[in-house]
Amino acid sequence: MKILLANPRGFCAGVYMAINVVDELLTSCPGEAIYVYHEIVHNRHVVERFRNRGVQFIESIADVPEGAIVVFSAHGVSPEVRAQARAKQLRAIDATCPLVTKVHAEAIRFAKRGWQILLIGHRTHQEVVGTRGEAPDSIQVVETPADIPHLVIVDPTKLIYLTQTTLSIDDAATVIRALKEAFPEIKEPPSSDICYATTNRQTAVRAIAPQAQLVLVVGSRNSSNSLRLTEIAEIDGTPARLIDDASELRSEWFIGVDTVLLTAGASAPEDLVHAVIESLVRAFGGEVEQVDVFDERMEFGLPGSLRSLLRERGIDPEGRRISLDRERDTAVFLEERGIAHHTVTLTIGRST
Repeated sequence: MKILLANPRGFCAGVYMAINVVDELLTSCPGEAIYVYHEIVHNRHVVERFRNRGVQFIESIADVPEGAIVVFSAHGVSPEVRAQARAKQLRAIDATCPLVTKVHAEAIRFAKRGWQILLIGHRTHQEVVGTRGEAPDSIQVVETPADIPHLVIVDPTKLIYLTQTTLSIDDAATVIRALKEAFPEIKEPPSSDICYATTNRQTAVRAIAPQAQLVLVVGSRNSSNSLRLTEIAEIDGTPARLIDDASELRSEWFIGVDTVLLTAGASAPEDLVHAVIESLVRAFGGEVEQVDVFDERMEFGLPGSLRSLLRERGIDPEGRRISLDRERDTAVFLEERGIAHHTVTLTIGRST
């Protein structure tokens, strides 16, 4: 069997940063309770690994003792949640992805100008809940074109759309087209709100999937971007399966399959990908062909709130940043396991 290994895949810069925040707190604050509001990222394994190290995940600030450390997840939170944390004098560490923070800032800026904001996204997703909370009187959520006739628009000349960062490119484009048809004067955000990692992973799947008979996406079922990767493959005609880990592989999926595309959502750890490769090679033999589509170099340093806490503890935060090399780690893994592998480049474009 040939395993086409999509690159980029897995952790994005925002997820790396958020996970590093919690890991740094566990290292630098031994013996202290660490609370995380919501799942730090939408991946079951990441959450369970932290839970096993003593991290407590909560869905209400009321569950955090006064003065304790609480981390806001990568998806962001509303001003109401921040106010609740201040009222309890919590030490809030903000692990919100900077690209989500960008959407929050846009919502605040346009709401202050008196504009109405149409937020394209899944209304129950934590990111959308947090963004909408920045200006609830100014924001209406649009999930599909079917929502458009129900919108209440005061002045169509003061109307802008924003998007959830992890949407399907195609789904977002469909809604945007419908909004422009309904409201020709609607304004676009200053730059695309769909994050680079979401775009790159979806584009890579679309580019590579025609070479495969099956697409495997490593990711949890509550991960929006992982679900979108699965949907994109299937829409384009290649069967796809979303799996949390190698234990969910089923032999009947591979009947008549000699080429598999393997990728991972932006919150899925690389070691889960390694385990899937090992299971496939053990069952079917074959080789790994990494297909490089985009060269990602985006990095985020530690958030200011954590840097301040580290300084107070006498720890120099300079240089304390994640430095994982996914390609090197995977190459070492394949070499150690004796799995044949090589890399090819599919020229589509470059992205940070």
